[in-house]
Formats: sequence, C-alpha cells, structure tokens
Amino acid sequence: MKNILITGGAGFIGSHVVRHFVHKYPDYKIVNLDALTYAGNLENLTDLESANNYTLVKVDINDEAAVNAVFDKYDITDVIHLAAESHVDRSITDPLIFLRTNILGTANLLNAAKGKWSDFDKHIFYHVSTDEVYGSLGDTGLFEETTPYDPRSPYSASKASSDHLVRAYHHTYGMQIKITNCSNNYGPYQFPEKLIPLIINNIVLEKKLPVYGDGSNVRDWLYVQDHVEAIDLVFHKGTNGETYNIGGNNEKQNLELVHLLCDTVDAQLGRPTGDAKSRIEFVTDRPGHDKRYAIDASKIKAELGWEPLTDVATGLGKTVEWYLANGEWLNRVTSGDYKKYYEVHYG
Repeated sequence: MKNILITGGAGFIGSHVVRHFVHKYPDYKIVNLDALTYAGNLENLTDLESANNYTLVKVDINDEAAVNAVFDKYDITDVIHLAAESHVDRSITDPLIFLRTNILGTANLLNAAKGKWSDFDKHIFYHVSTDEVYGSLGDTGLFEETTPYDPRSPYSASKASSDHLVRAYHHTYGMQIKITNCSNNYGPYQFPEKLIPLIINNIVLEKKLPVYGDGSNVRDWLYVQDHVEAIDLVFHKGTNGETYNIGGNNEKQNLELVHLLCDTVDAQLGRPTGDAKSRIEFVTDRPGHDKRYAIDASKIKAELGWEPLTDVATGLGKTVEWYLANGEWLNRVTSGDYKKYYEVHYG
C-alpha cells in the first residue's frame, strides 16, 4: 500500500498530477499537501472531493513541525515534490520567498522522509524541477542531464539548490530519489500570471498583449498532460538516483507563440484574423532574461519509452478551448474570489 504525499497539489501541474494518480491508482492513498497561496486553487480539484483515496492537507512546507506531523499521521511512503514558488518575475521582486520555500521547504520534506523511513529501498522521493537550472543556450544546442548548472535568476538558483539537496540526501543517506527537469508547461488550470493564460485572457478582454523585449526569446513548450504521463513513468520505472529531462520538442520564439495564440483565440471567438495581433505591445525586457531553453529528452525516451504526444498547435488549441469554456474560473482567479472557495468548504 502506497501513501503518496504530493506537494503543491492544488497548483497548476500539481492538480493534474493529483487527479491522474487518484483516478489511475485507486489502491494508492494520495495526500495533497498545499499551502494554498495565490497559485493554489482548490477549484482545480472539486471533482476529487468525494474520492475515497484522496485527502487534502493545508500545510506550508516551510513549517517543519507540520510537515513531520503529516508524515506521521498519514504514514507517508513516497513523495512527489512539486510545491515551489515558480514565477521568475516574482523571484526578481522578492527572492527571499523563493529561497525559503524552494530550498528550506525542500529540506524540511527531505528531513521528514529521512526521519520516518527506516528502509530507504522501500520509498521514493521524487523531485520535480526545471530546465532553467541549466542557464541559457545560444542559437544551437540542447540541455542534457549532464549539462552543468548555470542558473540566472533567483528562481532558477533556488531550484538548482533544491536539486543539489535532493542528490545530497541520496549520496549521504542512501535515500532513493528521482529528479526530473522539465521545460515550460502549459494547459488548463494554469494561473494567469504565466504567459499563455495571460495572453488568452487579454485577448478575450481586448487588452494589450505584453511581450518582453523583441519577443525573440525561445522556450520549449510541454503540454501538461504529456508531463503528467512522464512523471508517472519516472515514479514507477525510473532508476534510483537518476535525473531525466522532460521536454516538449516544441521550440517557439515568444513572439511566434503569441502570434499563434492570437490566431487561435480569434478563430475560436469568431473574430477577424489579425484582430488580436494589433494589440501586441513590446515592453521592457525582464532583467537577466535567458535567451533560449531547449531540452534533449532522448534519455527518458530510450530508457522509459516516453515522448511528448502533443504538438504546440494542438496543445494551444485545447488550452484556448478550455479557457474560453471556463471563463468563470478565470474571472474568479483574476479577481481573487477563488480564495473564498477554501473558506466556504474548509474554513
């Protein structure tokens, strides 16, 4: 019997992972630990409230005593660690929040696992990280698992530190660990500070569409459900102590992505082609903005048989369709009303 602690399970990626594991593995007990900060939204998981194998626990991973209590109360056997402060812009404004949550919070989880698990061979600590730890690429090349770390923002530096901590607990204490570094995720339920839902919402509202610099920065886009399938595979079949890069094989310049979003939203709303593009506005570039990220995902394909199934045009079409069909969800998130959901349902 597995009692899996999924941290950050009310956030964007976490809610998809929680839902997947609850439905696919009814014999597992899934404990969703989330601090329910601005990006944690319980409306992402309303369909799981009656599930027999699901429990929500409102706990901040920075609270060492509370984390230890969760391990004891629910007899946690495994961890899938997704909880993190993740928005680069916010890390530039207030880096200390990122250092506390992403480094010290991860250390609290590792210590709780170390204290609870007497036989590490029976347990897995799976740490989900980002490709941003590798730094920035030029016009060519790909991030490999062996690429030296070169983080450029407080966010990526905090994630790089947490990666090193997880590996240290593996080498020092013998903890069974697995790490994945993924490219930019997108899909339903993403908080609208991120590029894709921000642009979709602004197109709908006929507002300006902000693009950093000249829009030439390149990112690799990974549809969230493809990422969830990869997490499932690595958790169950990945090799102890190994790192796997998870990429979407969908490199796009930011401006190219925004153009594709404009065409997609205009088409689904029945607006004239080019209507949204006329509102693109180039804004002052982000400090230290990395030029290009791109992942070599050949290792996970060769060892586990995973590869992304969703090209960016198809994924964006699904994503736009979801946001347009869930306007009330988006309105509540952007207005802050989603916080009332927790108070009503959980006090």
